[in-house]
Amino acid sequence: MASTLLDPIAFKLGPISVYWYGLILGSAALAGLLIAMQEGKRFKISQDFFMDLLLLGVPSALIGARAYYVAFKWDEYKHDPIKVFAIWEGGIAIYGALIGAVICAIIYVRRKGYNFWRIADICAPGLLLGQAIGRWGNFMNQEAYGGPVSETFLRDTLNLPNFIVNQMNVQGTFHHPTFLYESIWNIVGVLLILAIRRLRFVRAGEIFIGYLMWYSIGRFFIEGLRTDSLAYQGSEWMASFMNTLWQPMTAVFEAGYLDPNYGNIRISQLIAVVLVLVGIVFIIFRRVTGRAQARYLDPIVSTKADAATSTATDKSAAKTVQHSDHAVAENRANEKKKKDEQ
Repeated sequence: MASTLLDPIAFKLGPISVYWYGLILGSAALAGLLIAMQEGKRFKISQDFFMDLLLLGVPSALIGARAYYVAFKWDEYKHDPIKVFAIWEGGIAIYGALIGAVICAIIYVRRKGYNFWRIADICAPGLLLGQAIGRWGNFMNQEAYGGPVSETFLRDTLNLPNFIVNQMNVQGTFHHPTFLYESIWNIVGVLLILAIRRLRFVRAGEIFIGYLMWYSIGRFFIEGLRTDSLAYQGSEWMASFMNTLWQPMTAVFEAGYLDPNYGNIRISQLIAVVLVLVGIVFIIFRRVTGRAQARYLDPIVSTKADAATSTATDKSAAKTVQHSDHAVAENRANEKKKKDEQ
């Protein structure tokens, strides 16, 4: 019987195999770039600025994502360290990618003289769209899925097409397509951002923080369905708190299995809760203390550009003064010459 699974290899160039996983991640990055560049035009920011940011941000994100994942799965890599670099086999963490990308962006944006929050706001919908597209790489690799479900649930309840249902059949057992849940959640978030950022009351930084909060809320509940979560052994009260927050989901879904010997707290859920709480406090604090004066729709200006313009103006003024002084001296010389001739 022929396999109904999709081939993770898109095509081959001689001995080199090109995986769908890499192509999808590349497409995700490109889609995010195009959205950022389009919005950047409204603020008169060079497209080269965003292209350079992508060229620096993507490797930073991949390094952060892989390092984050490997750090919590070191037992699987310590005997074969070379496998650490096999990212085409999957095994990267979104939160690690965000950490790597944000660190890179803070350095790059400040060197260019821009305010980080203003640029982060512009990039937020592109990041979320990139994550929505990137989850399909997990789909191709048959990873990041949820707990067991019936084929009937996938076909009749969710009305999923055959290619998704078949791909969710992992070694004879059908699973929750958590990649799809998260992808849809992220796309809805993109649409919300595109609508909200045009409102006058939105302050600088709030779009990016809102993006983190939106993603984290969805990730918290979807993560509870997964069976491959990164986890650690935490306190019982913390584990009970997390389970209580996830409790509303039990009305419809069953939680994914988490080996108690591996951990009792899903790391992504913990980070999601922290990001939502910190995001709320951050927005309130900046508003109350008056630090959120700039609005999203306000012009964006680079301090380096101002400095360059000021320097150019000063040089032009200096040249004008020099020319003027030279002209005055020349006139005086001509007048003296006329008097001498007389």
